[in-house]
Amino acid sequence: MTEGFSVTNEEREQTGGVSIGHLSGGAVAAGDHAVAEDRSQRVGEAAPVVPAAPPAGSPSGIAIGAMSGGAVAAGAGARAVDSSVHLDASARQLLTSVRTLRQQLPLLARAEGDGVAQVEGELEAVGTEIEQTGTAGRSRLERLRDLLKGAGTVVSGLASALAVVQAIEQFLG
Repeated sequence: MTEGFSVTNEEREQTGGVSIGHLSGGAVAAGDHAVAEDRSQRVGEAAPVVPAAPPAGSPSGIAIGAMSGGAVAAGAGARAVDSSVHLDASARQLLTSVRTLRQQLPLLARAEGDGVAQVEGELEAVGTEIEQTGTAGRSRLERLRDLLKGAGTVVSGLASALAVVQAIEQFLG
């Protein structure tokens, strides 16, 4: 959501000043102990931002014409952290498939050596990695795919396991 507000030049100079023409996501802070953090999870392609001429800023501040995500802080003690995660379509599909299969695992009767615990651990690791970084390591995904395709686990018979395998193959290209 973009919100407009007005700050006088005198207020900008006192706080370090941030002037943004168009803001679509992200975080902004200005002032003595300014902190700005963006920890959002972005899904899909970023909306195109029409470049705009930066608004007038003060000599001690920051002027941005258009901003889509990220973090900006200005002034004494300022700190900006952009820990946002961008999920493209294949990462989103993989994460959805992993979550679905994880929800179904408790329904399986378990026996020692059935491979369910190993699959469960890999699903958790892949899901966490995608949520935190927007991607997952190739070797981890290949290991999970091999576990789900092998006949050594009862999980491989689930339709949701096939969906994860297909999502991994699409993700890996």
